Amino acid sequence: MTVLNKPPRGSQYGSGIPPWLWKRSHFFSVFGLCGVLVLVSLMATTVGSIHVPFLTTIGIILDRLSPAPDRGWPSFLATIVIDIRLPRIIMAGLAGAALATAGATYQGLFRNPLADPYLIGVAQGASLGAVIGFLLPGDWLGLGNSLIPVLAFSGAVGGATVVYLLARVGKTVPVTTLILAGVAVGALLSSLVSYLVIRSTSEVHGIMFWLMGSFSLSKWADVGAALPYITAGIIIILLYARTLNVMQLDEEQSAQLGVNVERLKLVLLTAATLITAASVSFAGTIGFVGIIIPHAVRLIWGADYRFLLPLSVLTGAIFLILADVAARAALAPMEIPIGVITALCGAPFFLYLLRRRKRQIF
Repeated sequence: MTVLNKPPRGSQYGSGIPPWLWKRSHFFSVFGLCGVLVLVSLMATTVGSIHVPFLTTIGIILDRLSPAPDRGWPSFLATIVIDIRLPRIIMAGLAGAALATAGATYQGLFRNPLADPYLIGVAQGASLGAVIGFLLPGDWLGLGNSLIPVLAFSGAVGGATVVYLLARVGKTVPVTTLILAGVAVGALLSSLVSYLVIRSTSEVHGIMFWLMGSFSLSKWADVGAALPYITAGIIIILLYARTLNVMQLDEEQSAQLGVNVERLKLVLLTAATLITAASVSFAGTIGFVGIIIPHAVRLIWGADYRFLLPLSVLTGAIFLILADVAARAALAPMEIPIGVITALCGAPFFLYLLRRRKRQIF
């Protein structure tokens, strides 16, 4: 167990690098990415159909924290920054952090580099719930569009729960069975979504835009609803970072080292599913983030989960905020679904990873 507390010599954790310097560089990277995240978030508030100067943005935010009598900007700029752009940016950061963390968790838990947050039916369940929400009458129970995130979250959790129960064999959950159950249930739910989309008429545009991901409707209420789930789930996963390092051996060896493997699976699957469901409920299904961000972090900083997880949190948040900026600015005033941007970035990177892995094998 203690051997895993320092990088093995000659490994991807830091070949030839002294352990103290290796750890210090990773801590500096975490703090550096925190600064980059703040800077990127502030810069993102300046981008849009109406340009807001950077210093004005900072002044508006500081004024909201500590109101001053003399303001050098129109009131509508404050409304744009505080009520429209800031919740959207925070929601994008939360979704990026959630998807990247969930992807890294699934990859470590399943020991499968292709695992992503949607592997066990989360996205398909959320999509089915959201489509049902779109097709219900607008004034159903007086909730209107606010019902869509609720149904999407319920569908995501429900889909993952069905997969888990189908994969369970006695008191154990074999990883292979879990993945196969996820593929089967996901295919079934996807077919139901396709059928409902074909049957719908007036809501097709809204459904397709949601399915491809967007933060255009994000509000402070959405941030408040998603924040507890995503924050709690990420904290739980971070607490198991050392144990995920042990799990990279195999389940039998991990059990011999004192890890309760089945309990670990249940806790991490629950936490990763909750943060993914919270993200998908308010942003739609955004692909590639959960695959490419953990891999990019491994290429740069190594595969130690004590650093891989927090660095994935920050890198995922930065990436999705920048992707959202690109979605807003590329064809302004039109907006591109953010799933298109992440696919354009993620697909070439994924092909690069496959080519790199092929060279290592052969």
